[in-house]
Amino acid sequence: MYLDLSKYTKKTTRLPEISYNAAFFFPADEPYVSDSSFAKLALPKSVLSNLDQLGYKEMTAIQQQALPEVLAEKDLIAKAKTGSGKTAAFGIGLLLKLRPRNFATQALVLCPTRELATHVANELRKLARFTENLKILTLCGGQPIGPQIGSLEHGAHVVVRTPGRIKDHLRKGTLSLGSAKTVCWMKRTVC
Repeated sequence: MYLDLSKYTKKTTRLPEISYNAAFFFPADEPYVSDSSFAKLALPKSVLSNLDQLGYKEMTAIQQQALPEVLAEKDLIAKAKTGSGKTAAFGIGLLLKLRPRNFATQALVLCPTRELATHVANELRKLARFTENLKILTLCGGQPIGPQIGSLEHGAHVVVRTPGRIKDHLRKGTLSLGSAKTVCWMKRTVC
């Protein structure tokens, strides 16, 4: 499957082919009975230290099942209840893949509501404390688009947004996805 986002990028560079090398569905309601320490994962010490400071002592079920797959750069489909740690499950791997010196949008997180987008962006900012100069930008409808365009002009590593606002920025040509390597769709669930 090929995802051609070139018509939405300022440059006409094409994104590489997206291959689905794995797809997983994790119910995550059942406890996962393995070593639940973040230290068992091949994470940098700065990440482990930050997780410890944030109070992340042990992985939740969704994190135990999803993080090894995310760190192996496999495609993932996961489902878990609100508050189960889904943002950390995808966010840690997403943040580790970023190149901080490249101030281009490298990851896009789509959320169905402004409230969820704000929550996800705030959690990603906390998880990103292990490295300096990572910019995570929230772009949602119901807010003036002008300041958002200004923020995009200065570059953002991760853009968290709602679908309506992404359409606005793509239509205006204010968002370049030429450097995007990761896309995450957050779906609101009723739990």
